[in-house]
Amino acid sequence: MSFRPAAAIGMPLAEVDTPCLILEMDAFERNLKRLPDSLAGRSIKLRPHAKSHKCPEIAQRQLALGAVGVCCQKVSEAEAMVDGGIGDVLIANEVVGAAKLKSLAALAKRATVKVCADDAGNVHDLDQAARAAGITLDVLVEVDVGAHRCGVAPGIPAATLGTAIAACGNLRFAGLQAYQGAAQHVRKVSDRREAIARAVADVQLTQQLLREAGVACDFVTGAGTGSYMFEAASSVYKELQAGSYIFMDADYARNEWTESGIPQFEHSLFVWTTVMSATTAGRAIVDAGLKASSVDSGMPRVADYSDVEYMKASDEHGVLQLNGSTRFNVGDKLKLIPGHCDPTVNLYDWYVCVRNGRVEALWPITARGAVL
Repeated sequence: MSFRPAAAIGMPLAEVDTPCLILEMDAFERNLKRLPDSLAGRSIKLRPHAKSHKCPEIAQRQLALGAVGVCCQKVSEAEAMVDGGIGDVLIANEVVGAAKLKSLAALAKRATVKVCADDAGNVHDLDQAARAAGITLDVLVEVDVGAHRCGVAPGIPAATLGTAIAACGNLRFAGLQAYQGAAQHVRKVSDRREAIARAVADVQLTQQLLREAGVACDFVTGAGTGSYMFEAASSVYKELQAGSYIFMDADYARNEWTESGIPQFEHSLFVWTTVMSATTAGRAIVDAGLKASSVDSGMPRVADYSDVEYMKASDEHGVLQLNGSTRFNVGDKLKLIPGHCDPTVNLYDWYVCVRNGRVEALWPITARGAVL
């Protein structure tokens, strides 16, 4: 169910209801362009991750700047992108279960769809689902290059699975998914660079073993906002999956960026919130709590006020500590920088797009809640 937006086009920002998700368009558009510009002169392609924004309107703008398609994490998320006019989607995740496999195969009849696998039994199920739908499905081996989440071990295990995919009658071996997610928020540039160097070595070993088994493997995809220039410089990766660069969040801002070669992206996504109580000196309460901003990567940061700290959250309340001269009155509004942009976006139905202090557009977050 989509609820009414908190704003109307043309409305001054001060009149926008809270809590809501606002997108500062000037910063967003600079971020949107800054990443592809940073790759100028390289043959590598961009496939941004739509789990960050869940919005076909944003995906279309990424494609207009040269992206080859998008990544998604779930079949339902991919369906929302395809329904919104995105014709090329990589589900950078495993798809398990009869219902999901049937939906995946049906989607692959409507668009270019690829999927990942890390298990021989799942490969068999993918092959059967593709056969039942009368399609040939592109499948990548997901290699665990350090995130220790999904993914088969590099080297012989990954090469063995790739060979099994290539032998299936209804599948096409499409390459390697090698995303080092654990490296994205490693603070020191040198440590992030070293983590990606280890990932590249794992990929190269797997590619060599596949070649020795007679299976061509030139395509590798992965990378994120915190590391993508390291993958781009490797000459091994062919696609980059950065997603958060368009928004940036408080946790990414804690990374070191100097000497990484990665541009410093701007905060463009904010939770707009209202002071609802100010009864105690040194403290104010806002109407944005756990249901308005994800705290898995730490509390949101208060924008524009260096002496104000968001201390804790309950369901509908956020507690601000006032550490300096700043004082708020009931009804004052302010911007919060989410600790983690992706799950924060998933809490909202709409982006309220703001430029020069007025609402320019309202974009639906079409894939909100797309967890199937």
